[in-house]
Amino acid sequence: MPLKLKFVFTLFLITCTRSVSVAQGILSPTSSELELLHLMVAPGPTNADIRSEVVVDTMPFPTTVKEKTSETASPEMVSEFIASPFVMREFRAAWVATVANINWPSRNGLSTQEQQEEALKLLDFLKAHNYNAVIFQARPQADALYESNLEPWSYFLSGEVGKAPSPYYDPLQFWIDAAHQRGMELHVWLNPYRAHHGTGGAVVPKSLVRTSPDIMVPLRNGMWWMDPSKQATQDHSAAVVMDIVKRYNIDGIHFDDYFYPYASYNGGQDFPDAESYKAYVNTGGKLSKPDWRRAAVNKFVKRIYHEIKAEKPEVKFGISPFGIWRPGFPHSIRGLDQYNELYADAKLWLNEGWIDYFTPQLYWEINKVGQSFPLLLNWWEKENTQNRHLWPGIRIDYGRNAANVNETMNQIDLTRKMVSESKGTAHWSIGSLLKDPMLTKALVEGPYKNQALVPASPWLNATPPQAPVVETKFADHKITISWTHDASEAILNWVVFYKYDETWEYVILDRTKQSIELPLYNGNLEKRHPLTGIGVTAVDKTGNQSSFNSMVVGELLVLGAS
Repeated sequence: MPLKLKFVFTLFLITCTRSVSVAQGILSPTSSELELLHLMVAPGPTNADIRSEVVVDTMPFPTTVKEKTSETASPEMVSEFIASPFVMREFRAAWVATVANINWPSRNGLSTQEQQEEALKLLDFLKAHNYNAVIFQARPQADALYESNLEPWSYFLSGEVGKAPSPYYDPLQFWIDAAHQRGMELHVWLNPYRAHHGTGGAVVPKSLVRTSPDIMVPLRNGMWWMDPSKQATQDHSAAVVMDIVKRYNIDGIHFDDYFYPYASYNGGQDFPDAESYKAYVNTGGKLSKPDWRRAAVNKFVKRIYHEIKAEKPEVKFGISPFGIWRPGFPHSIRGLDQYNELYADAKLWLNEGWIDYFTPQLYWEINKVGQSFPLLLNWWEKENTQNRHLWPGIRIDYGRNAANVNETMNQIDLTRKMVSESKGTAHWSIGSLLKDPMLTKALVEGPYKNQALVPASPWLNATPPQAPVVETKFADHKITISWTHDASEAILNWVVFYKYDETWEYVILDRTKQSIELPLYNGNLEKRHPLTGIGVTAVDKTGNQSSFNSMVVGELLVLGAS
């Protein structure tokens, strides 16, 4: 091969190759491998001699290469959208309960530093096991684990209602920032009507039970509940939700199964709202009491959805109701009737599309007679007429043994097969994960082996973000890929694609990362694989992915053109 062609080959390999240091086991070239690159140029001439022979557009050799994208194209050119290679899409979430200090903080009264260290440990654990979302309980009993002018600081933080953390910090803001720094979504979990929990200490003057007594009713188990039928209850809880939506950079608002309380909470007696219903009838109301209760909850759910969308359309609204709508739906299902006990018409909310994701609590085994997991999942899937996300909640604590592992793996697999348009599950709860190393090992070596993006929500926004502008540099026998974006504040993740030989792989990075390195080869001298292609995409807060502008790397392109 002539000297000029040899040098052009080497020059092209260096300037076109781009890479990223990602996984352990991808090796940098050895000194002998690097010598092979230099030996491609015939010995003898010095570097100065070689440079004097080669002229490329009379410009000096570039040490940085910038990818041309649609931003640099001429006005008359329209860029074609190019889909990326495969990247897994699946919602992988865990609940973090703060009520009764179930998951965090581990007890009330911890110092600020101890609370933050525990929070980071939980988030690091989820990140290490390739989860991409956390459902964080910020309002367990008409209180706040965040700065609020509407409700007092939570008892579960300090052991005292109304007491701010000291040294001061905002726990919700801390969780949001830490989750986003790990590329995970943060969904704020609120209980819309529960005003006091039995583990929440004494009812004190700062409690909402005392400051808003007109909307409160006591239950026989020691809890207090807001009366869902009262307009003041709906206005207050809606104000709490919208205060969070407006002030915090959250990814979702989440309600669980507590609407009207379970009958057992009041000793099996009817919910104590007789005066409210009497007032309704006296003003000409015609609905039966059960229908009147359901109407109040339906009105509230619809209101929350529309108010969120009016303020921040990209913020998802999700509900995780009790897993059975009514006994007999489908036919073999038996169990609690949430329609007539919790006055929650969850099927209506799904049918009407008043939610963005639906997470029915399917806390039963696959072979459970009367509450079969696949039968219930299939029924809810058929009711998903608005094509919202159906991400069931699954129980993962049937026992810290092989049977529990098999049950969890099989439920994830069934969900992937039965809800193919938008895969995902939420796991109750993070505490069970921490206590079951057999399960977590099986997850990260099995269904969660590779990272995944949260599925997109096209009804919220279907416009893909601009592709990032990519630059590459060659130094120390590696390729450094870096990128910029004109609207990086709207980006949640970056996806870096790379391939050695012919197989595309990827790594998902959080929005704070804007560079990465890769070696020129992986493997060893006897069986090494050259890097042959890269690409970077941007993913926005609703899951839309930018066009994929791939770049062919080095040796394959040169040989193909010769």
